[in-house]
Amino acid sequence: MPKIVLEHITKRWDKFYAVDDLDLVIEDNAFVTLLGPSGCGKTTTLRMIAGLETPTTGRITIGDTVVFDSEAGINIPPNKRKVGFLFQNYALWPNMTVYQNISFGLSNVKEELPKIDHDARRNAQLLKALRRPDEIVKTIQDCVDKNGKLDAKRAEIKLIDRYDISMTGAKTIMGWKLHESASVNADAEARIKELEAAQKAAADKAKAEGCSLSEDFTYMKDGKPVTAVRKLTKEEIDLSVRRVSRIVKIGMFMDRYPAELSGGQQQRVAIARTLAPEPSVLFMDEPLSNLDAKLRLEMRSELQRLHIETGSTFVYVTHDQMEAMTLATKICLIENGLLQQYEAPLTVYGRPANTFVADFVGNPAINFIEAKAEQNGNGSLSLELLDGRMGVFTPNEPVFLKDWYAAADKADAERAAALAEKAKQKGFVEKGNKDSVFRYHVAKVNEIEDLGDEPVLSDEDLVLGVRPEFIEISKYGSIEGEIYSAMPTGMETTVRIRVGELLLTGVVFGGVLYQIGEKIRFSFRGDDVVLFSRRNGRLIAQGKLTVK
Repeated sequence: MPKIVLEHITKRWDKFYAVDDLDLVIEDNAFVTLLGPSGCGKTTTLRMIAGLETPTTGRITIGDTVVFDSEAGINIPPNKRKVGFLFQNYALWPNMTVYQNISFGLSNVKEELPKIDHDARRNAQLLKALRRPDEIVKTIQDCVDKNGKLDAKRAEIKLIDRYDISMTGAKTIMGWKLHESASVNADAEARIKELEAAQKAAADKAKAEGCSLSEDFTYMKDGKPVTAVRKLTKEEIDLSVRRVSRIVKIGMFMDRYPAELSGGQQQRVAIARTLAPEPSVLFMDEPLSNLDAKLRLEMRSELQRLHIETGSTFVYVTHDQMEAMTLATKICLIENGLLQQYEAPLTVYGRPANTFVADFVGNPAINFIEAKAEQNGNGSLSLELLDGRMGVFTPNEPVFLKDWYAAADKADAERAAALAEKAKQKGFVEKGNKDSVFRYHVAKVNEIEDLGDEPVLSDEDLVLGVRPEFIEISKYGSIEGEIYSAMPTGMETTVRIRVGELLLTGVVFGGVLYQIGEKIRFSFRGDDVVLFSRRNGRLIAQGKLTVK
């Protein structure tokens, strides 16, 4: 499967930048989710890779092929990029059966294809099946009901799935009537001799044309396959349809119409239709958003399995961070057209690059605790937090705020200089949807309306991010609090703890009951508490938080 490379991709409409100078590498066989809030640019990014949207500037490469380059004037159309696209709306033809919906795109294919002896290929599959005639008989007899009546259609589907054959092959086997024979082995031997004679005739025919047949029965000449511009044969189309229907388990629905299917079954048909042309990359734009919660969970599992079975590269758009966390090998988190973080799901969750990422990923949401810091000589930080309490943040690796801010400010200055230089170029358009530091939310008992006033911040003004599972309630805890609310779900209980006027969210695993107003003690456990700068919102360090 090909690697996808995006270099300096920008898409804007007038002064609105949907995607702003995006660099991204999607590795072979990756499952990448483009995650972010509505309007952040994730679908636009997907559509630009697929060729459904034209970037304003930049370069896109799929495998060894440059499919878009604004400077070179290259823009390969979507149908030539060999990618599949699964939309939020399944877009199934209501007047076509499931089989017709899946095969529709294949019937329109006309391109340079190898010459194949399809009869010889089918005979080879039948020969393989005939080596175990007893299995053929058992497969067919399994489709006999309690009244002794054979369900021929079901038997054909079972033969197709068992032997990876087309419907023509299945009907041929059924026509042999081995399940009715008194001498199954003798009849099978006779069929084998017929098929072997046909295979020899096929090889002789190819030889007479100056060719040979490869292992998959492709015509070969001088070591290269013989090709011609042609359409797919009915046999090839049927094999493709049966292959993908087997993957998504819809083999028995081929004669039904979309209206006769459930939402999950329609989803499977849409996936099968997308997989049928064997795309090198599969793009999905929120394909599960129309399903109910239980079915979405099932389909997530199916998509994960599908990714492994097909070996394709999957690029998946969602605003549901649970989908992104459970499906992806890598999450690409976008906000306001800018890439915020591109790493493995657990890295994005455990070590978020900034306050926006920390807030967006995780349910229940992360707790933000503002603090005033004083640097210690050993690299730790003394903090004033939680309405005047004192604490210590011990980073996993020593951090010195002065050095960290010097490096951050230098990087900001370099970016500003590069933008100023870019602004001098002809055709530059200033970004209308300005970028700003994410305004995180600190939960309080009495929320005060945010009037948009920006506080004056120094390098000592920091904010801690504590995941709910890192709050440990026990009688030995160093902090006293009060249960503000408790929501048990059976497996776990989500609690909100009041500390002065602040509210913290914790998760207690197991069936634990708390009373509203109950006094408790708690502390912060582990060394995965994250520390951010309030001034620029970026991650400074991970470490352990101790409060006295």
